[in-house]
Amino acid sequence: MADEARPSARARRKARPRPDLSALEARIGHSFADPSLLVRAVTHVSKAAGRVGSYQRLEFLGDRVLGLAIADRLYAAFPEADEGDLSRRLAGLVRRETCAAVATAWDVGPHLVLGQGEVLGGGRRNQTILADVCESILGAVYMDAGYEAARALIESAFRPAEPTGAPRGRDAKSALQEWAMGRGLAIPVYEVVERSGPDHAPHFRIAARVAGLEAGIGEGPSKRLAEQDAARAVLGREGIVEGGGPGGHEARHGVGERPSEDRT
Repeated sequence: MADEARPSARARRKARPRPDLSALEARIGHSFADPSLLVRAVTHVSKAAGRVGSYQRLEFLGDRVLGLAIADRLYAAFPEADEGDLSRRLAGLVRRETCAAVATAWDVGPHLVLGQGEVLGGGRRNQTILADVCESILGAVYMDAGYEAARALIESAFRPAEPTGAPRGRDAKSALQEWAMGRGLAIPVYEVVERSGPDHAPHFRIAARVAGLEAGIGEGPSKRLAEQDAARAVLGREGIVEGGGPGGHEARHGVGERPSEDRT
């Protein structure tokens, strides 16, 4: 009898209500004049009515606001730092892992509006989704109250003068960019060669192009991951590894960092 009355795991998951967004506003430290902006900022494309109903456009905007605010803060905080040092600090603070750590600190996961497939796939803990939503929230705050409000939020959540506290893994894009800059080359360019799959589960094939080198091709379920894969292809082929010799496992520069980029 007890087994018959017990709902399935899927039913329990479906019935569980999302917490009120006012709790998220309190943790962020911003009360929205237009609450629909925050709703859109936490809505994944798998649940949105078309791409413009998801967080993607706000994420694009928030990425740029974040980069500007952090660059401005670093420029003031480190008057003796050269361009290379400022770039490395910027990369560490706007990389995916840092943004995901900020979203985790805000406890964004329970508020995410996800399609059933994303819920079952662990989307509320997915680092890519969390990083994207961190930026979409920044974009939403910018749209709701302007740059100063977004900048204040960024300064409270991202600490330019301190270690980021996010896990530090290999970041091929930063390594390739610093390698190119160190040789006077233009920064690498990433080009979408092919996009396939449905909106909720896309697959990208991307080329990493560096002047004078054969393009590296990478693939992945997001532009970010495909770009990293493409950068690793160039690094591996050119032997740009720890110590410059075979068998190294980390890129020579920029380990665990990434420059501001278009995240999709």
